[in-house]
Amino acid sequence: MQNKVIWSYRVVVVAILSAAVFLGPVAKADDSGGSTYKAKCSACHGPDGKGETATGKSMKVKDLASDEVQKLSDADLSAAITNGKGKMPAYKTLTSEQLKSLVAYTRSFAKK
Repeated sequence: MQNKVIWSYRVVVVAILSAAVFLGPVAKADDSGGSTYKAKCSACHGPDGKGETATGKSMKVKDLASDEVQKLSDADLSAAITNGKGKMPAYKTLTSEQLKSLVAYTRSFAKK
């Protein structure tokens, strides 16, 4: 009987730890916008926002650190992300929190 209790306890602990490992990143809010950026933007804009990827160069994407991009209002950046701009696709399925975080993440590329 004691072995069954210990085994059951171990199963529960393993299940809880597994859930924390596998569901933690999914359930956690994307406060920084980094994961959304990586999933939606980095293929063209690159990990550093400079647009120096093969796709970014062919599409002539803007450097996100440039004055041209950084001078845009948050509303203008949100509109460009949501509706697309030029060859950039629209991302209409982003939640308002994802959009807000993505705009903030775009601001993080500003030249220091």
